[in-house]
Amino acid sequence: MSKMNQKDRFYYNQDLLGSPSGRSLRILSEYYGPLQRLERNNISDTIVFFGSARILAKEDAEKALANAPKDTDEQMIARMKMDLRMSRYYEDARELAKKLTNWSKGLKDKKHRYIICSGGGPGIMEASNRGASEAGGINVGLTVSLPFESSGNEWISDDLDMKFHYFFMRKFWFLYLAKALIVWPGGFGTLDELMELLTLIQTEKIKKRLPIVLYGKEFWENVVNWEYLAEIGTISPKDLDLFHISDEIGDTFQYVTDFLNNNELKGPNF
Repeated sequence: MSKMNQKDRFYYNQDLLGSPSGRSLRILSEYYGPLQRLERNNISDTIVFFGSARILAKEDAEKALANAPKDTDEQMIARMKMDLRMSRYYEDARELAKKLTNWSKGLKDKKHRYIICSGGGPGIMEASNRGASEAGGINVGLTVSLPFESSGNEWISDDLDMKFHYFFMRKFWFLYLAKALIVWPGGFGTLDELMELLTLIQTEKIKKRLPIVLYGKEFWENVVNWEYLAEIGTISPKDLDLFHISDEIGDTFQYVTDFLNNNELKGPNF
């Protein structure tokens, strides 16, 4: 009897794996694949950065504004000026990731602890991976396939650029090993990630008390009226203690590291 070809086996059959019948296998692969990578790299927990993919580095924002053609309309110039203003968050994320990585490298632990993890794209995600890389630390990028946005960035560590199809599996890996989360200005995706995180903590699906920082006071006070939610009773007043709003690198760094130094958070969150 001739030897069976790989393509004849069901677990190599692309038609099966890509079909509705193979969905459970695809979901499992997005659990076991990242698990293998994280264990291979000896990563026990992470600090997650959420934020917009659209925020530019200061250098890029300045260059775009300086090189704008003379006939550029006022609306576009205003957009470029706003990009430059918002670039402070890119630079702050980059610097904070660098500081946290240097701090984590100084800890005495056999496993890699408090590794910077982002969504792996451009903007705030790139800034956080970049800062960690510039500090000489490994970092994680959990990218997702999107039709209108680039995936991955050059600063993610080798073997830790993990690409997902399913948003819910990507979210699982954001939160499974997270021991702190810093949420930067962003759009629908960032707000979705934050609200799901707060819901999981509020309902005790995540039982650990994790330090959560909402970075950018002006942004967060304009986007969500947290006090009003408590005032009208749709959240409890104590829910306002689930997060800390900050506008400074030093304050955020101190809040996160003090919390982690004073609370030994080990193991997965679910």
